[in-house]
Amino acid sequence: MKENRLRTLWKEGRSAVNGWLAIPDGASAEVMAHQGWDALTVDMQHGLVDYAAMVRMLQAMSATPVVPVVRVPWLEPGILMKSLDAGAMAVICPMVNTRDDAQKLVAWTSYAPRGTRSFGPVRAGMVFGADYPEQANDTIVRFAMIETAQALDNLDAILSVEGLDAIYIGPSDLSLSLGCKPIFDDVEPKAAQAIDHIIARAQAHGVVAGIHNGRADVAQARIAKGFRFVTLGSDMRILASGAQQLVEAMRQR
Repeated sequence: MKENRLRTLWKEGRSAVNGWLAIPDGASAEVMAHQGWDALTVDMQHGLVDYAAMVRMLQAMSATPVVPVVRVPWLEPGILMKSLDAGAMAVICPMVNTRDDAQKLVAWTSYAPRGTRSFGPVRAGMVFGADYPEQANDTIVRFAMIETAQALDNLDAILSVEGLDAIYIGPSDLSLSLGCKPIFDDVEPKAAQAIDHIIARAQAHGVVAGIHNGRADVAQARIAKGFRFVTLGSDMRILASGAQQLVEAMRQR
């Protein structure tokens, strides 16, 4: 079974730097994969990526060491299983609000007897090794997104679910749920307190914590707080900001 470098980094006490893929194209995913990210997440929840595009994007990453991650559209067994079968080594599931949600996430991404994942790793078995069926349960990573006031209320119950490897904070949705402005970085005090609470409880339960960021300085500060998976930017935002900088430079002539 191919190594999941996320697990290796975390065992070493290090943090993974994750990029975000919103453009539904293999070529752009390939360009991103060659830039040195520890992981790249294909975003199927928001944006433009469908299943066929996701498969092409995973294929484009496979010539690099980057860990392929998929954020699925929702807590639904079919897309979780198909994403893993296609070659995702980690899945991020939105809006996990209860212990029951977290238990379903673990069950649907684990083969029996641990879970109820259906067998058919058509691409994963080919690219990760013949022992994929025996090793997958302990190799893939399951992230539950914590991004609502309801999830905060149920946080310890969610974190105590056996087999849940990590949680991932969506600062914008979390802020909205708490009555704050939906932003990634300079969140309002109520949201900042919630983020601090989540990382503290995750550490207490021995669960890896990840978070979405817009700026490098914010991501670095959050690593210092204990986050071990930090997302920074997306292909679409990087493309837009790079193009904008060039155009602005020319307009100043």
